[in-house]
Amino acid sequence: MQLIVEKLAQRYGDLVLFSGLNFTVSSGHALVVTGDNGTGKSTLLRTLAGLMPPAEGHINFAGGDPDATLAEQCHLVGALNAIKLELTARENLADWRQILGGGGASVDEALAHFGLDRFADMRAEVLSTGWRRRLALARVLLAERPVWLLDEPTAGLDLASSRMVSDMVRDHLKLGGLAVVATHLDLGIAGVQSLELIRPVSISISVAGSDSAA
Repeated sequence: MQLIVEKLAQRYGDLVLFSGLNFTVSSGHALVVTGDNGTGKSTLLRTLAGLMPPAEGHINFAGGDPDATLAEQCHLVGALNAIKLELTARENLADWRQILGGGGASVDEALAHFGLDRFADMRAEVLSTGWRRRLALARVLLAERPVWLLDEPTAGLDLASSRMVSDMVRDHLKLGGLAVVATHLDLGIAGVQSLELIRPVSISISVAGSDSAA
């Protein structure tokens, strides 16, 4: 499988977040996206996941399910955890398993993998920041999808939990998956590609025949 990105650009209004991005990520490999806050790392992942149309360029996924879109073949875990605080850890994962269609680990297996089994029947609102992040990440185990798009997956995690995330990504790659990870930390995974985004720039637009700086 290959995730192929050609001449990709994204902007908000007249603010160009990034442009001319070209990269290919193949099965068994990961791309680590770095850059200061506001350089478009989260936007890039959302664009790859199909949540935002590109301003320019193309995103192709070769070798996957020809009858499914890239969005249907990827897991996106954003900077926000996307959990319901009023539900228990078990109920949150049960909801996600239904949404994702299953086919991967059971809810109990996902809870146990992340050490959440002892908190399974506690409401998410009482969990610490780190345990909520573990709960958010646990959903990638509930359905087998070849592409993982992870936005700051180790945010709020201690060192041991961060290593767990690295191991999880490494296992996914060994099974032939691929990943794009936005992070400021070294995941400790050998052979990853890297892409650094720089600060966005404004562009000039023409208004009524005169140039105006955006």
